[in-house]
Formats: sequence, structure tokens, C-alpha cells
Amino acid sequence: MIFELIDPRLLIVVSACWVIGFILKKTPKIPDWSIVYIVLVLAVTLTVGLIGWSVEALIQGILAGAFAVFGHQAVKQAKNGVNG
Repeated sequence: MIFELIDPRLLIVVSACWVIGFILKKTPKIPDWSIVYIVLVLAVTLTVGLIGWSVEALIQGILAGAFAVFGHQAVKQAKNGVNG
């Protein structure tokens, strides 16, 4: 299903955004509310760098960032559900 929405070449962007988001979460001076926006800008920038500028690249970058944030939250909530 993910391959129907995101170009498979961009899975590296999703992975990179997930790692960067994790690092930002551990950075004390970065407020939690800003992490999603930083990840989104990073995802769009990386996507445009990989596939060139277009409206599709913008949409793909937004989707890549969203999948990274959603994936992190899904894992976090699953852990909370098991431990809670």
C-alpha cells in the first residue's frame, strides 16, 4: 500500500526523516511541537533533491514526512499500549 502512495525511491527519505525526528526529540532545546514541521521541511527538501522540483515532488515530500511521523507515532503508541 505504501508503494501506491510514495515513490519507492523515497523510502530512504522516510527513513532519514524518522532518524532525524528521533534525534530532534532527544535534543533539549528543540520544542516537541516544532519537530513535525522540521521533519516536513526536511522531507520536502530531500525529495526535491532526489527527484527534482515539481508539484508531485512537493506532494511526495509531504507524504514522506507524514509517513515518518505517523510511523514513529504508531510504534510509540503500540509500545505504550503493551506496557500500559
